[in-house]
Amino acid sequence: MIYPQNFEQKIGFDQIRGLLKGQCLSSLGQERVDALAFSDRREDIGRRLEETAEFVRIIQEEDSFPDQYFFDVRPSLRRIRVEGLYLDEQEVFDLRRSLETIHGIVRFLHWEEEETGDYPYPALQALAGDVAVFPQLIGAIDRILDNYGKIKDSASAELLRIRREILSTTSGISRSLNAILRSAQSEGYVDKDVAPTMRDGRLVIPVAPGMKRKIRGIVHDESATGKTVFIEPAEVVEANNRIRELEGEERREVIRILTEFSATVRPLIPDILRSYEFLAEIDFIRAKARFAIRTHSIKPLLEDRPLIDWATAVHPLLQLSLEKHGKKVVPLDIELDEKQRILIISGPNAGGKSVCLKTVGLLQYMLQCGLLIPLHERSRTGIFGSIFIDIGDEQSIENDLSTYSSHLLNMKQTMKHCDGRSLILIDEFGSGTEPQIGGAMAEAVLKRFNDRKAFGVITTHYQNLKHFADAHEGVVNGAMLYDRHHMQALFQLQIGNPGSSFAVEIARKIGIPEEVIADASAIVGSEYINADKYLQDIVRDKRYWETKRQNIRKREKQMEETIARYEAQLKELEESRKDILRRAKEDAQHLLEESNARIENTIRTIKESQAEKEKTRTARQELDEFKESVKDIEKQKAEEKIARKMEQLLEKQRRREERKKQPKGETAQTVVKPRPVQPLQPGDPVRIKGQTSVGELLDISGKNATVAFGMIKTTVKLDRLERTDAPVTKTGLEKSSSFVSTSTQESVYEKKLQFKQDIDVRGMRGDEAIQAVTYFIDDAILLGVSRVRILHGTGTGILRTLIRDYLKTVPGVRHFQDEHVQFGGAGITVVDLE
Repeated sequence: MIYPQNFEQKIGFDQIRGLLKGQCLSSLGQERVDALAFSDRREDIGRRLEETAEFVRIIQEEDSFPDQYFFDVRPSLRRIRVEGLYLDEQEVFDLRRSLETIHGIVRFLHWEEEETGDYPYPALQALAGDVAVFPQLIGAIDRILDNYGKIKDSASAELLRIRREILSTTSGISRSLNAILRSAQSEGYVDKDVAPTMRDGRLVIPVAPGMKRKIRGIVHDESATGKTVFIEPAEVVEANNRIRELEGEERREVIRILTEFSATVRPLIPDILRSYEFLAEIDFIRAKARFAIRTHSIKPLLEDRPLIDWATAVHPLLQLSLEKHGKKVVPLDIELDEKQRILIISGPNAGGKSVCLKTVGLLQYMLQCGLLIPLHERSRTGIFGSIFIDIGDEQSIENDLSTYSSHLLNMKQTMKHCDGRSLILIDEFGSGTEPQIGGAMAEAVLKRFNDRKAFGVITTHYQNLKHFADAHEGVVNGAMLYDRHHMQALFQLQIGNPGSSFAVEIARKIGIPEEVIADASAIVGSEYINADKYLQDIVRDKRYWETKRQNIRKREKQMEETIARYEAQLKELEESRKDILRRAKEDAQHLLEESNARIENTIRTIKESQAEKEKTRTARQELDEFKESVKDIEKQKAEEKIARKMEQLLEKQRRREERKKQPKGETAQTVVKPRPVQPLQPGDPVRIKGQTSVGELLDISGKNATVAFGMIKTTVKLDRLERTDAPVTKTGLEKSSSFVSTSTQESVYEKKLQFKQDIDVRGMRGDEAIQAVTYFIDDAILLGVSRVRILHGTGTGILRTLIRDYLKTVPGVRHFQDEHVQFGGAGITVVDLE
């Protein structure tokens, strides 16, 4: 039940109907908009909402939906039910295009099912399930109509004969007229630029009135100025008469063809009309979907019980109006359930109370009419069996009703019919009469509503209704917020406390004299004024603490995000550490394998030279110790990288802690006491920063230094070394170092002389190229070469990718890039080594 009769006009739904009609493509959909009605059945409401939501997805995601031709030919089809009547050319053309649209829509909704077996639009697919399409009828129309909706010459043999004769006769007339016209022009009867024209369907020649007797024929017309007469020469009168006869025959033949076609359509009219009902429904659903997109509406969660749990609900008409001026609507959050069924809204005038009430009424009515509504996705909606509204001035001279009498009549009907599934909307409850009795009457009526377990939104200024809400279960106060400092409404609803009318503050802002305000305050009493002031303070404090709570939640969320980010960085660092260790072990293993090969070569050389067993044993011992030293060096390199990353992270954390400890408004000043730093000298005990192994600095060359770690000499950057007081690491090889050291030094020196900084791997397979590059890079690192070049060619780029992927895993590679375009470009990789 909806009460009163002008309910839609009061909440603005009549404007919604107008906007929906504007989105329709034809009168088919507009009729459905007129028939749109309120429903309290969950199945019907849910089906309508789902159909509209699916069409929203079609509009947003599909480009091939057929919506070109929505023509309403139902009146024409109903007319030709009478035997002998026929559809004209335009009606047949509209029938053909609309039937094609119906066929296209049904095929579209079933296409996904045929292709994949899925139902992307199940509600619409069900709607199109038993709709008849008429491809044979479309084919029959195509045989008699062309692409422009005109009867084809080939529609019948008789029509083809008639039109050919018309064409030949017209051509003969044109030739005769042109000959007569040329002769008249040469005689000077007619101007040189005159051409034959048409008057009353007959070809004529324009002639000056003074020359009309020079040409034998019939005068058919003259111009408005009287300066030209139109003569049909006697030579073409008979031919023009024949044209008229043929045109009559053509019309009769066209009518015969259309009558014959209409006779074939007549038995199909009931099925065609049912298909047009489907087309009307599609037009209607499409209009609802387009309106939903325009108002940012969604399909909310729907429960089969009275419920309003809305977040960021928006009045659609107000939204559209404000959008034109670049403004936004303040959204409404409201909740009505079994515990708080009736909301009493108070607050200042022009504070948004009525807009809030109308928003509830309009959105609930739209929902139960099957329209999507603009609110947040987390909102929950319910279904009411009846909606009652009492809003506005209802004075009636005809019925001799005052405003208050009209309100009482509405209250009478509402109390008579309301129940636990009713939604009651009352604006300015109890107004229109003497305040004291009006407030008492309103409180008594409100008690009846509450006893009936009805739901409602009621706006008022009466204090007794605010007290009633505080004292009775099921009724709750709400306030429209007001900014006391700027003296302006915030249009925000806050449930839980009553609102102040701010009568004194508004009067003072408008400019009412202060003595008038003082007199009014004295009349009403200090107790009322203080109570209103306390109410304002409560609302103000609640807003303050609500803002504080929101800020705290925001800070907590930021802190949680920061902690999660740091934990992710630590996890990433740990994974990076493990990856570095793994690669370091792989590189060390590779180096050990190479060392083993060198050991075997050394032993083979010794055996071939028939050396003594003692020397062989000594050489093998020295090489084993060499392997251990290589292991230490590789381990140091890996640990050094990890130490550097850990040191950076700890330094960053230390600086962050110092900033937190630093008091606000003060600037931390760090005093660094410089201490004298002695430059490194050859012979100093040194170690690589972050490492524990101690070696002896042998030589300094620019930014590079040569350091001996036991029997191993290596070249490192000078700035990576630091002086240490720890003793130089001894390896135990000093006793026999003369034999191995000398040979090793000579071998290294010889290899350094023969080493080339370029390698060519073009034409090799991938594994061959990687092996060659591996040995080449290892030799370069061992010999302290800073830059090498790998020539791999361009080709398909596979070899280049494999080599660069390998270079990324080598610890000693600092950087690599394409060679300059003048020297080979992408066909050569330049590698910088540490």
